[in-house]
Amino acid sequence: MRIIQIMVLVLLAVSLGACNKTLAPVEDRSTARIGQAIPSSGYYRVKRGDSLHAIAFNYGLDWRDIARWNDIRTPYVIHPDQTLRLSAEKPRAAVTTRPAGPPPTVSERAVERSPAASTPRPAETPPAATSSRPVASTGTSPASSPPKTPTGKPSTGATTADPSHWLWPVEGRLLSSFKAGDPTRNGIEISGTEGQAIRASAAGEVVYSGSGLIGYGELIIVKHSDRMLSAYAHNRTRLVAEGQAVSAGEKIAEMGRDERNRALLHFEIRRNGTPQDPMKYLSKR
Repeated sequence: MRIIQIMVLVLLAVSLGACNKTLAPVEDRSTARIGQAIPSSGYYRVKRGDSLHAIAFNYGLDWRDIARWNDIRTPYVIHPDQTLRLSAEKPRAAVTTRPAGPPPTVSERAVERSPAASTPRPAETPPAATSSRPVASTGTSPASSPPKTPTGKPSTGATTADPSHWLWPVEGRLLSSFKAGDPTRNGIEISGTEGQAIRASAAGEVVYSGSGLIGYGELIIVKHSDRMLSAYAHNRTRLVAEGQAVSAGEKIAEMGRDERNRALLHFEIRRNGTPQDPMKYLSKR
């Protein structure tokens, strides 16, 4: 009888363990940090393939602030090995904002073409880049002479007003919700099938298309106004290039897998560089 009692207790313990696994919460997130802390030096050295919007997105900053702190003016060109200040207060250590000697050839993806919300203060004109592409004059507005995209076509720029209607970027089940202050939950995660169409949530301009931000995989960032950005991470295939205008609902990527091999989309909305709860913007469904 004692042996039977012991066997019954063991079976009960196994059953309870199975129940606990079944009742595990949906909010089961990776511990990998999404987004980076600002370096203690207060500076960032630009790498080839960086863009002003991508740097701001990675550090949770407003791209207009970085432009103002570093006297970067339209068309917002940044150079590989350039040192950017990432705070309003200038650090004590003197750091040059340009590499010694002639600046290197500008990467196609290192050019930002979006109009600033406010006019940055005048700055000393930097030395001319070795790129053969024309650089817009600081006195010329983007509306009158739009800068060129990497494909050679004029950039249409983002809309000046915030979108009033946001579409769901993909059909699927909500896996994880937004939580303010948690860098691993700067947005929402939506499950689906690998290869499923990812669509722009609102009209705008692609300001980043690449894989240079840790924790996001193949990432697309769309600018909808001077204040509003949306981000689409863990894509299998990116279908749009930087500087390209997209309409609401337009297919911009195909769903991929995250670092845990789950087919999903990580979707974020940022306002003035700060992550927002996408559920407050997306249409009801």
